[in-house]
Amino acid sequence: MEKIMKIGIIGCGNISGIYLRNLTSYKELEVVACADIDVERAKARAAEFGIAKGSSVDELLADPEIELVVNLTIPAAHAEVGIRALEAGKHVYGEKPLAISLEEGKKLMETARAKGLKVGSAPDTFLGAGIQTCRRLILDGAIGEPISAAAFMMARGHEFWHPSPEFYYQPGGGPMFDMGPYYLTALVALIGHPIKEIAGMTSISFPEREITSEPKKGKIMKVEVPTHYAGTMRFANGAIGTMIMSFDIMGGSSLPNIEIHGSLGTLRVPDPNLFGGKVQLRRKGSWEWQEIPLELPYKENDRGLGVLDMVRAIRDGREHRASGELAFHVLEAMHGFSISSDTGAVYKMTSDVPIPPLLE
Repeated sequence: MEKIMKIGIIGCGNISGIYLRNLTSYKELEVVACADIDVERAKARAAEFGIAKGSSVDELLADPEIELVVNLTIPAAHAEVGIRALEAGKHVYGEKPLAISLEEGKKLMETARAKGLKVGSAPDTFLGAGIQTCRRLILDGAIGEPISAAAFMMARGHEFWHPSPEFYYQPGGGPMFDMGPYYLTALVALIGHPIKEIAGMTSISFPEREITSEPKKGKIMKVEVPTHYAGTMRFANGAIGTMIMSFDIMGGSSLPNIEIHGSLGTLRVPDPNLFGGKVQLRRKGSWEWQEIPLELPYKENDRGLGVLDMVRAIRDGREHRASGELAFHVLEAMHGFSISSDTGAVYKMTSDVPIPPLLE
């Protein structure tokens, strides 16, 4: 029987619920503790999911039996908490984004290399049946050589439903850092090559926004980050991608989430924030979209799949798929759109990343 890896969770907010539900169902790992700056909240989560211990962050990091920390803190704390966990001798898997700044992301990855430890990061939705089916189709030549991609996240922001939406309009927020990781990770995986250069433009269409949800209805927020990003990317194989990430689309949109265009056809990819969805293929010379059955079984929300793959990879001595290297490449690309917009020049990517293999 394979050794079960003992896991600790840091950050017991809303997202921790689905992670704990999924992680406690995997037989190859055991969640032995969860922690939060609010210890009572950690204890409540522990009781809810039958976890042995709810504690402070310091207590969890000092626990010698915990080999891997799942970091579910707020984005601004991702790098700091991740580095602390690495310095405590533990592998780290974090929620997206890897970090807020490129400097923090670099320090996190450098610390892991110095310690001989692994870093993993959400999103792991690209490991779901929807995008994995699309990857298989591309690798099997269903659309020929990928030459173009289009990705659109067209929304009107979160102030009409979220109870406390201010952070979406502060540094670390905005549509790119909120949803960009899902789209960029999927695009790199689907095209099968890293991004080499980016030309972007950004804007703040509405400098102030009114919250229309409860309990802060009527409060006016000042917008501190771009809320509309548009740009193009050139991938290492020469394919060109077009992307818009926006919180400024007040009337909605009928644009697809992602399309990949190849020399022999077009692939319509499901929402990269989901694990399943509808996969459609339109071959060269055809007017009809063909729906392709998903190859793998899936759960509607399988967050934690990347953690499971990371545990298996550490055990088997291979590289895990939702890697820190992939997350850093995506982090750099997100900054690349803003840097290009601010400088008026094409941004040249400095990071590279091996493309993770298909799930077996």
